[in-house]
Formats: sequence, structure tokens, C-alpha cells
Amino acid sequence: MTLKGSTVVVLGGWGLVGSAIVHKLLKHQPRRIVLTSLREQEAQSVVEKFRSEYPELPADTFVPWWGNIFSRTEWKDTPRDVILANPETRLAFVRDIVDDLSDEVLKRQALYDLIMQYKPDAVIDCVNTATAIAYQDVYSTSRSILRDLEQSSLEDESVERLLASLYIPQLVRHIQIVQRAVGDASSSMYLKVGTSGTGGMGLNIPYTHSEEKPSRVLLSKSAIAGAQSMLLFLMARTPGGAIIKEVKPSAAIAWKSIQYGQIYRKGKALERVDMNEARSLQSEFRFADTSGVEHSGNPLESVYIDTGENGVFSRAEFEAVSSIGQMELVTPEEIAHVVVMELMGGNTGKEIIQGLDATVMGPTYRGGALRQRALDQLHKLEAEHGVHSIAFEMLGPPRLTKLLYEAHILGCIASDPKELMAMSAEDLSAKAQEQIRANDSLRQTILSVGLVILLANGRDYLRGEHVLIPLQKGAESLAVDPETLDKWCHDGWVDLRSPNMHAWIKRLHTIQQSLQSIDASETGSRYEFDLRYWDGFTQVDEGKLAAFILHHEERGGRIKR
Repeated sequence: MTLKGSTVVVLGGWGLVGSAIVHKLLKHQPRRIVLTSLREQEAQSVVEKFRSEYPELPADTFVPWWGNIFSRTEWKDTPRDVILANPETRLAFVRDIVDDLSDEVLKRQALYDLIMQYKPDAVIDCVNTATAIAYQDVYSTSRSILRDLEQSSLEDESVERLLASLYIPQLVRHIQIVQRAVGDASSSMYLKVGTSGTGGMGLNIPYTHSEEKPSRVLLSKSAIAGAQSMLLFLMARTPGGAIIKEVKPSAAIAWKSIQYGQIYRKGKALERVDMNEARSLQSEFRFADTSGVEHSGNPLESVYIDTGENGVFSRAEFEAVSSIGQMELVTPEEIAHVVVMELMGGNTGKEIIQGLDATVMGPTYRGGALRQRALDQLHKLEAEHGVHSIAFEMLGPPRLTKLLYEAHILGCIASDPKELMAMSAEDLSAKAQEQIRANDSLRQTILSVGLVILLANGRDYLRGEHVLIPLQKGAESLAVDPETLDKWCHDGWVDLRSPNMHAWIKRLHTIQQSLQSIDASETGSRYEFDLRYWDGFTQVDEGKLAAFILHHEERGGRIKR
């Protein structure tokens, strides 16, 4: 299609990929770009950003629109929880999903109204539909209903909430609305920026926010992403409609900015907390018992890399997730380049409707080349601000955060892995506890992000206001036994006991042995994790060590790119 003089709606235009696409579009002189976001402030701010960046263009080149595209126009600015809390609107919400798509139902939908209002030549959809639907978590709702059934206390509200969270009916209704809207508006193209759901990794993906690996919610996200691709595939085979395309990035997408500042999780600033007097484990672990936790009233601040909708990562988290064999990296500008090329009729070989199996967009040369630049800048900011950016537990799971902090503690004890390998597990355990006691900033950061620290005696522990492991699941307390404690330590507690230190020493020896098995004269591309990768193996690198563990011990590596 011809972009010059066109009108383009960018769903999710405030986001990382959406904004990159707008920059690419502007080179081809569209007349109007409608940028949407869930919140008014986001939509207004991104429009102001582009107006200030391109002052030579008419102000109405950029148009803001905000609201939830998965609900009625009258509810587009109402949180979903509020809609479901009201019996009348909750039932109407369910009927909008499960009833036939009549003209009456269609014309009260926010997405339909948006597209019909602007009648765009093209719609570029950068909204993560799979996440929006799957993270409503039908499993939690189902478990609640099962409990009600067991207690013979099932109410209408529980059933209605379950119906409101069913994945496939919501996705099918969304696709129906998209098809009708772009058809009625005579749009030339609908292009979806989709997702694989796992950053290009398989069922062995180690990055999940659940006790399962992978969690059912994450699998549901991938399932919805795949289902949406198949529905778009069918739309593309439907005569008389718009051209349908999908670009599906299959790696970690980054980045928006690199900064030092407050750390937010789910929109809430993390507070720096502490605990100086160790608590002894009793017969149960009580989630609400935060006695002894000291509140500083100060926010947790550190160096971070902003990855847009995926949140902010620490330097070490970013290093781990973008390592070879993990999610690796693709930049938003590369995605934008492919999107605009496809929009103009180019054949990039990265459009999934043309070949669902062969066209996922994997890690890129540019991403790999620029990754080191990002790491260099993160290291520089760490030095400037006198902090170590280790983990915020937004990448997930808590096990990764625990591994990163344990590796950092080892690096505080001795910077050279060879010194650590020469120590006994008992000595390393004692020195690790000394670090936790002496390094207030380190201890406070670990506790503030939600990790529990189990001290060397295996009985005393330190905790913050909130804990990530164990998952509370509505219980007031959980029984503690040796097997349970070992599981908590595996899943997310910083474990200072000597058996864990022995495991770390063994890992270091394994790496050293693998390096010794490589011929020093080998200079080809055969080996990825050679002595050059490990920088001579003369320092403790948290991100590389964590990636090594996830890749080699837990089989969390990728085999396709």
C-alpha cells in the first residue's frame, strides 16, 4: 500500500515497538497517525513527544486515543475489576463475549468505534493480546469455584467471573470485531505484531512467575498467541477483506532507556527494608508476620534498563536473559523496519501468515552487537552511582534472582573464581554470612525485592515486608520441614548453607574443566562459551553464571533462532 497521505491507527502506539514503528512510518509521509494506549496520560504523552520531535509536521498529524480495546466504548476507561465488581455490568460484559455478534453488540465496542471513527488505511496492532487475555488467569478463577462447590456455597458471581475469564471466547470475539471493523472501514491492511509467548524459548523456559516451569498461565499465553495467528491466517484467506499480516518477534525486545532511579514493580515503588535480628524457623512460616522488618521509608534505587511493556531489568537480569542460549535480543527498530516493509508490500521473509513455522523473528546481529553497548553503559552507571544492579525480580522466576544474588555474594568474597574454588564449602558459607551481615546495602536490596535469606545454620533467616517464595495462595501460614525448606531455597531463597556453597564450587569447577577441554589454539566459530566468552575466567560474572546454570543444569537453553 501507499503510505504517503494515508491514515494509520497504531494500537499500542505508546509502547516500545509501537513508537519505533511510528518513527519508521514518518519517513513515508502519512497524513495522520492515531496512537492509542490504555491510559490517557500515556496516549497524550506519546503524542506530545512526537509533536515536539517533528515540529515541522502539522499538529494533527498525531492523534491520541486511549482506553481498553477489549470492552465497550462506555467502559473503555473503567478498570476491568470495577466492571466485574458490579453485577449488572459483569453480566453485560459476559454477554458481549458469548452472545452472537449482532450489529448492536458490534457497534458498542470500543475497538469498532475507534476504527470506524478514523477509517484508517492501515491498522498496526502492537497490543499484546495474548498477555491481556491469558493473564486474566482462568485457573485461579476455576480453583475458587471448585472450593465453592466443595463447600456447597457456589454463587452466581463466581460463575460469571469464570465466564468473563474464558480465553478462547474472548479471543474469537476480538478477531470477529477486528474483521468487521477493518472491513466496514475499508481499511487496506491489518498488521499484527504478535508474540511467541516465551521469547523464542521452549517449554523449558526458565523465566516464569510461578512455581511451575513453565506455568499454565504462560502456556496459555503461548496458546492464545498461536490461536490468534491461526485466526489471522484464516482472515488472510477470506476474500473481500483487508490484507492480513503478522510479524512475530521471538526474542527479548529491548530497549527504551538506561537510567538510574527508583525501581517500580507493577506501578508501585519498592521500598528499601531491612531486618537486623534473624528470626528462627518454627513449625510454620507465616506470611503476615513481618515483625522485625524495618521500614526505611526510602525507595529502592538502582541502575536499570527499561524494556517498555516488560518492565525494568537490572544489569545482571538483562545480561542473563539476553545471553546466548537464553531469550537473546531483538531491537524494536528492527521489528519496525520489518513492519513498514511489509506494510508497503515488501517481502521480508519475516511475515508469519506466509509461513507460520519459518518466519518467526529471532535474535539479530544488531541486537547482539548493541547488547555489549548496553552492558557497557549499565556497568558505567553502576560505577558512577556506587551500586550493583543485580536483580529486581521482574524478569522471573525468583530462582533466577536468587542465583544472581548468590553469585554476587561469591564475587564479594573473592573476585577470582579460582580463589573461591580453593575454599571449603564451610568457609564459603561463613564468609557469605559475614557479607550479608556487614554489607547493609546488599542485604537490604535482597530483602526489599522479596527474597528470604537463609543463614548458614539453616534455621535462622532474614526477610522483608513481602516474600516471593513460598507463594502464599491465600494461606496464613505454611508448615516447614527439611524437604519444604530445601524446595524454598531452590526456588528463591538466598541459601547460605554449606551444601549450597558446595554446589557453587562444583559449578565453577565444571566451567573451568569445560574451558580446559577447548584447544587454546582454536580461533574458529565452533565454541560459544570459550575462554574469551568468560573473559579469561578471572572474575565472577553474575549474569553469565546464572545463564550457565539455567542453560546447562536446568536445560533452559534455546535450540532455534
